[in-house]
This record gives sequence, structure tokens and C-alpha cells, in this order.
Amino acid sequence: MSAPAQPSGEPIVGKTQLVDYLASGCKPPEQWRIGTEHEKFAFRHADLRPLPYEGDDGIAALLAGLTAFGWQSVEENGHVIALLKDGASVTLEPGGQVELSGAPLETVHQTCCEVDEHLRQCKEVGARLGIGFLGMGFNPKWRREDIPWMPKGRYAIMRDYMPKVGSLGLDMMLRTCTVQVNLDFASEADMVQKFRTSLALQPIATALWASSPFVEGKPSGYLSTRSHIWTDTDADRCGMLPFVFETGFGFERYVDYVLDVPMYFVYRDGRYIDASGQSFRDFMQGRLPALPGERPTLGDWTDHLTTVFPEVRLKRFLEMRGADGGPWRRLCALPAFWVGLLYDTAALDAAWDLVKDWTVEEHDALRRDVPKQGLHTPFRQGTVRDLALATLEIARGGLARRARLDRFGRDESIFLETLQSIAASGRSPAEEMLSDFTSRWGGSVNGLFSDHSY
Repeated sequence: MSAPAQPSGEPIVGKTQLVDYLASGCKPPEQWRIGTEHEKFAFRHADLRPLPYEGDDGIAALLAGLTAFGWQSVEENGHVIALLKDGASVTLEPGGQVELSGAPLETVHQTCCEVDEHLRQCKEVGARLGIGFLGMGFNPKWRREDIPWMPKGRYAIMRDYMPKVGSLGLDMMLRTCTVQVNLDFASEADMVQKFRTSLALQPIATALWASSPFVEGKPSGYLSTRSHIWTDTDADRCGMLPFVFETGFGFERYVDYVLDVPMYFVYRDGRYIDASGQSFRDFMQGRLPALPGERPTLGDWTDHLTTVFPEVRLKRFLEMRGADGGPWRRLCALPAFWVGLLYDTAALDAAWDLVKDWTVEEHDALRRDVPKQGLHTPFRQGTVRDLALATLEIARGGLARRARLDRFGRDESIFLETLQSIAASGRSPAEEMLSDFTSRWGGSVNGLFSDHSY
């Protein structure tokens, strides 16, 4: 959501270009990469409050501190809003959540080292500024009104538009954090199988990573409040996309879906032009009210692709979007989980066999119920815990067959161990947090800021 805008590119003259853009992501398996992204809450140690942009201990000071590690600043209207280095970026979500968008890497070992180095840098700068970083899915303490907005033009447009289309969109912007992984595909058929399989299994990831059971200092009634928030953000651009499971799904069908999602903005001459609620199809005909007579470029299309938020998102790669943010070990576990399932042919076939007869109603029920019930959610003759154990077994086999070893001779399945423990216990991380809330923390969420900070 927070990537810098793409203001240029070749003019779009027809839908075929949009389909071809997605199809250009196809690449042979030896070129497949892993891109891990994660968000975290930055807070002041002195009072646990989220950081404003300005000030000696604000977000701008944090970004300035990180430039000592070789990051290059990106500015918008005189404000540093991102950092770039070696194919990776550090960006800001609307409420000051700090996001690492990792470089495309070959192994989970490499992406985990990248996460580790980024967190080390953040902690080093944070120690000087008196700030910390919290890994979980929803801000556990502060109200929406307590959270400062970051100075990014697209966020101002979204802030005004969100209340028109849902009741929880501003909470999504200001108070949620996720971890996701971006993965490649070989062909349209490979994309379709991976999209269908991963979309069906997103609720399993939601249950395993659920770590957001609090709102404004009290239990919310959900294990993944973050996941629940997305159910009332904007029905036009969120959800499970039942058409993905229909016969004939492919790049063109996804393009048709995105074309029907209302726009947010157009980026021109260093500024965001409000086009909220307007149609990209009209834009292609030169009839966009925000820019009468002007037609889009490929850069406008790539920007528009970033404004849809389904549980799995297609660009020139697939993004897995179902998990809450969390501690280091679960940040590394997410790419391991999905790489194990999707980057080995036998594992992908086994995972698809697991889900291929699920109905639309079952997909919807899992999406609805898992944020509240987690691994205890009933499914057919068992529970989501049973599905999690079966899925982890498939992923472990896929990683073993990939045989990408670290310097100690261990394959990537070592990163699944934390998930195996969660699934075996039948208790999500959120349930452990709730237990600590009523016992060790004495009914206060303040313990989260020490026990679950990086």
C-alpha cells in the first residue's frame, strides 16, 4: 500500500497491455525469488505512544538514523517518506507503522538474514532515540484519534474515502500490521493453481499467525482483530475473490476485476490527484473526471494494482496477505510456509488436493470465523488445527525437497518449527497473549510493549 507512486510509462491503448503486464511476471523456476515484507508499530519507551512524524524521537528522525546504514532517502513534498537500498525499501504506513519490503532473494535463509539485519538497524537507531518496535497485528492500546497521520499524499485521499465505503477502513490504515511474502509463477496455469491454493489456505495462515486480540487496552473478542478489520474496510477491493475458483480464471479475469475497482488517485508532477471512486475504464477512454481528456500510462496501472487488497493479490507475482505481524521467528516462518507449499511441484499438488473441493460457502465461513476462533474453528469433521497440521506437513516436505541449505547444513524447514509448536498446542499466539493479560500482566496490555517488542 505504501510504495512510491509510478508516474510514467508507456501510454495504455487497450486492455491487452494490462493483461500482458501481469503475464510478463512469468519466469522459469530457476529465476523464482522470495520477497518478504513486514510492518511493525514504532512507539516511545517513555509513554508507549505511537510516534509522530516530526520531533527528535519521531518517524523522520528514525528514517534519518537509518541512512547511516547506506539507505537512500525518497522525499515527497519535502518529507522523507521512504528509504531504498539494494532492491529493498523501508516505507511508512499511514499511522507510522514501519515496513520493510525486502529484496527478491533466492532462499528463506537469505530473507531471514535480511529481516534480522533490518531489525538490528532499527533497534540500534531506536536505542538512541528512546523508541521501540512492537510485533503484532493490531495496535493494542491506542485509539484511532491518538495515532498521528504520516505526510503522504495518497493517505490523505484514502483517509477521506474510507468512511464512505466501510466502517473500519481507518482502523486498517492506522492500527494494523501484517507480514507477507511475494512469490513467483512460471506460467498462467501455474499462477492459477498457486492463486487458488494460497487463497483457500489464507485462513489457515490467519489462525497460525493470529496475534491481535486487543483493542484500546481490552480483549476485542477476536484472536486476529487485524483480519476482522478487513471484512468491513471496502467490499469493492477486499475479500476472498470467489471468481478465482471459477473455470476460465486467468490474467484477463483478474484485470477485469481490478478495472472494476474504484480508483483512489492519479500521480502527476509530484502530487496525488484525488480520483477516489472514479473508474479506470473511464480513464482509458479519456473520460476521467479528475483528468478530463487524459489517458493512463502503464505507471498508472501499476499504481492502481496496489490499491486492491484481497487476501491474495496478483501483480507480476503473488502476494500472501493473510497473516498478522509478529516476532522475528514468525516473520521468518511466513516465507518458509508459503515457499514450502508453492515452490515445490509435489507440495503444490498436495496442497491443491487438500482444498480443491472446498465450496464457496466453506471459503467464506473460514474467512468469517477464523479471526474469532483461530485454530478451534470447525471445518467439516475436524478443525482448522487439523488443516494447519496437514498443511505444515506438506510445506515441510516441499522445503526438504528444495534442499536449500544454510552453512550448518539445515534446510529451510527449520523456520517451520515455531508454527509446528503452535499447531500442536492448538493455541494461537493471541491466546497466549490473552492468558498473560489476565495473569502476568494484571489486566494491562502494557506488558506487550516489553514482551513482544523486537
